[in-house]
Amino acid sequence: MPVPLHPKSLEGVIGFPLAPFREDSSLDFAALECDVDWLAGYRFCAINVPAGISEAYSLTPAESTAMVRAAVTAAADRMPVIGCVGFNSAVAAETARRMEAAGAAALLVLPPYYPNAPFEGLLRYYRAVGEATGLPLCLYSRGWASFSPEQVGKLAEAVPALELWKDGQADPRRLQRIIARLGDRLTWIGGAGDDCAAAYAALGIRVFTSSISAVAPRLALHWWEAARAGDFERLNRILNSLVHPLFELRTRQPGYEVAVMKKLRELIGRPAGRPRPPLPDFRDEDVPALERIVAAWAEFLDPAA
Repeated sequence: MPVPLHPKSLEGVIGFPLAPFREDSSLDFAALECDVDWLAGYRFCAINVPAGISEAYSLTPAESTAMVRAAVTAAADRMPVIGCVGFNSAVAAETARRMEAAGAAALLVLPPYYPNAPFEGLLRYYRAVGEATGLPLCLYSRGWASFSPEQVGKLAEAVPALELWKDGQADPRRLQRIIARLGDRLTWIGGAGDDCAAAYAALGIRVFTSSISAVAPRLALHWWEAARAGDFERLNRILNSLVHPLFELRTRQPGYEVAVMKKLRELIGRPAGRPRPPLPDFRDEDVPALERIVAAWAEFLDPAA
């Protein structure tokens, strides 16, 4: 039975499985279900599949829907599954309907295909997705899809289904102004990366996304405990020693974060295949840096499945 998601009571870490690909780049659904079952054994407040770290942009709508269906089956009654839609209004709306039928509890809405679209066009895009299902929407503000407090207010008014806001801008000044304007109209999610946990916690945000969860669930929950407790000394110590080295590596070239996380999985005995093009493969010269990260994370890593 799919687990519903209640935005107002959501608190904690949203976890992510990677997209496990075979040698021919086809999806390995048995591996995905194994991963979701593993993640659902931890205290995540939800699982998001697919998403950016699970290569949502490389998937067909049918593949994305099938991933949601597999995740709902594997998670069983343990936690809600958040689906992910995007590309354009028609594709996003149709995929949203199919994901709702597959058991998704909410939908993360990626920016559409056209970069730097005018605000009125974006408003129509989000409204179309919101009208397609009865699920709560989470707008993902990332990259060029950056909004002023006034624009967020207009979106919230025009799209009643919009109930969650995932920040991917890592701009605490603007986010603070947005939160001040909207208050509890939306549930706020810190989504720019595990390395931004301290900044989000300082703003009072209590829901975070963690790509580290795909590799080391216990580490993701470890830094969240410090954030929830307001223990910024401990939180920053965790981030500086265990998280920032990973994110430094991930930013060495555009799109490298997926290759880094997949190689990290391979090094700990949980391979997930190579990224689909156009995302780059992992570079051999970066293996020593990743091996140092694995060594530093040792106490937080589970045995290979």
